[in-house]
This record gives sequence, structure tokens and C-alpha cells, in this order.
Amino acid sequence: MKKMYVYIGIIVVVVLAIALYFLFGSVQTVKNGDIVSVYYSGSFTNGTIFNSNVGSAPFNFTEGANQTILGFNNAVLGMSLNQTKTVTIPANEAYGPVDPNLIVSIPTNDFSNTTIKVGSVVTDSANGHQLQGVVLKTNATNAIVNFNPPLAGQTLVFQIKVVGIKSNK
Repeated sequence: MKKMYVYIGIIVVVVLAIALYFLFGSVQTVKNGDIVSVYYSGSFTNGTIFNSNVGSAPFNFTEGANQTILGFNNAVLGMSLNQTKTVTIPANEAYGPVDPNLIVSIPTNDFSNTTIKVGSVVTDSANGHQLQGVVLKTNATNAIVNFNPPLAGQTLVFQIKVVGIKSNK
């Protein structure tokens, strides 16, 4: 009878060791180079949501490959599978500050028969780069166009949930 208790004790210890290993010993965390899948909601500091993929397909990217804004990349680094985090990202780690040099006056006759009004999205192919801008003001001869990224100058808040981590090694 005593041997039976010893065997049961050994089995219990082995089962507990295996359970503890799976609970604590094999926690996968995001590392540079990993392919990561996340759900996120992005909002402004006032709570207004500007983008979210919750309820649709996860967003996939390679950690550390400059496929996201710096603050998002830094927030996800070290997160574990199914972990959720809320992070506030200042403008300098998001889309940068507003650059006044990217707010320019363009003659309206440069827009080739297009009606230009406040809020219109226009493109410019200056220096071989395709830029999109938003018309801020117009008058009879010129349009003031902002070519900054739409979220430039904004502090952003993201709620992030890691739903997949795939090692890229």
C-alpha cells in the first residue's frame, strides 16, 4: 500500500511539473524578426477612434522591420501571445510633428481642370515621390495644401492584442 502512495506521488509531481512547464516555461514573447498578428484600436487622446481592425482580419507585420510606426513596434516588442496592452504614443514616435514646409501654396491652374475645394485630396509627384495632400484653403488663384501625414502632430493611443507570433528564424 505504501508503494502505491509513492507511485501516485511521483505521478502527481510529474503531472504538476509538466503543467507548470506549459503554463510558465514556454511563454512565447515577440522578438525582433518575428511575424506578429495583432488586433488593435487606434484613438486620439480624447477617445475618438481613428482606425481599428477588431472584428476583421488581424494586422500582420514583421517586428523590427519598420512596417509600423516606431511607438507601435516598441509596444509590441516583448508582448506575449494573447496579451492585451494599451499604449500612448507621442507624435515623435508616430507620424512625427507637423512640418510647416509641407504646407504649401499651389496655383489652382496647376490642378488641370479639377475643381479644388477645402477638404479635397490631391496628389503631387514632386522629386519622383508621390505625395497626397489635403486642401486647407482656396482663393481665386491658389490652394493651400497640407502634405503632412494625416496623423502628424497627434499623440495616439492604441489598444493592442497579440493573437499570433511566428518565429522568422
